[in-house]
Amino acid sequence: MISLVVPVFNEEQSLRLLHEEIVTVLAEAKLEAEMIFVDDGSTDASWREIQQLASRDPRVRALRFRRNFGKAAALSAAFETVHGQFVITLDSDLQDSPAEIPKLLAKLGQGYDLVNGWKRRRFDPWHKIFPSRVFNWMVRSVSGLNLHDHNCGLKCYRAEVVREISIYGELHRFITLLAHARGFKVTEVEVLHRPRAYGQSKYGAGRFLKGLLDLLTVRVLTIFGERPLHFLGIAGLLAFAIGSLGMSYLAFLWVMGHRPIGNRPVLIYSVAFLLLGAQMITAGILAELILSRLGANGRSYSVAEQIGEGTPAKIR
Repeated sequence: MISLVVPVFNEEQSLRLLHEEIVTVLAEAKLEAEMIFVDDGSTDASWREIQQLASRDPRVRALRFRRNFGKAAALSAAFETVHGQFVITLDSDLQDSPAEIPKLLAKLGQGYDLVNGWKRRRFDPWHKIFPSRVFNWMVRSVSGLNLHDHNCGLKCYRAEVVREISIYGELHRFITLLAHARGFKVTEVEVLHRPRAYGQSKYGAGRFLKGLLDLLTVRVLTIFGERPLHFLGIAGLLAFAIGSLGMSYLAFLWVMGHRPIGNRPVLIYSVAFLLLGAQMITAGILAELILSRLGANGRSYSVAEQIGEGTPAKIR
């Protein structure tokens, strides 16, 4: 069985059409599936549409957030309840075509763990396409994972990938990187991208700057996520060493009779580096203690309603 995960935010006009397309594809491909819709705090009639779909189709399950927590939280909430051996995510605005589902599953069957969609031809305005291409080039350059469209919402996973990957904030853009860092085999296939028929885009120009900061976060998480002391400790030791060298230099001047040393700027800088180094090492140790105690069990969302039974899929 496959689990189809659909985050929803103010897409009331497209939900029924999307469901019809999914049902048609499942019937033609003879696939057993569940559909999990996550209403991320919509202010329109999206939840009512989802309730109607669930009343007519027992394969539909749903979650409704109390407010808008973001796409990463919506995906994370759905991932915790999937039953399928394979998980497919797609956006609810009809720009992702459900007809691509068999293609994604076929590629996954070639030995991959995650198949990412690549919208080679996009029907978006230029002010969305250009920043996206620049951003994807930067991600490829920094990560070494050679995919063309890391932020494509149409993805296919083996269930063990979504059990292990923890996302929050806006890190849903980097699921491919997080999976790759854990050793999963990641690839991409070209998929159809359709013009938006209803509603409006939820992403503004600020997404590019946020994405750069998130990219830095992902690089730190993938390299030092399980050993924060290695990151903070190295920087702390470097600062501590600079401060120690400065103090040693002042001690040498004192011994040689070059006094006073209290009015020298190097004294202030050396003390500052010593304090900075000590604080960073202490912060790294505290981060290690917190990580060992709490792990990644915290949730960044609150569910108000749920349709259908769900069994947590994450390993706690």
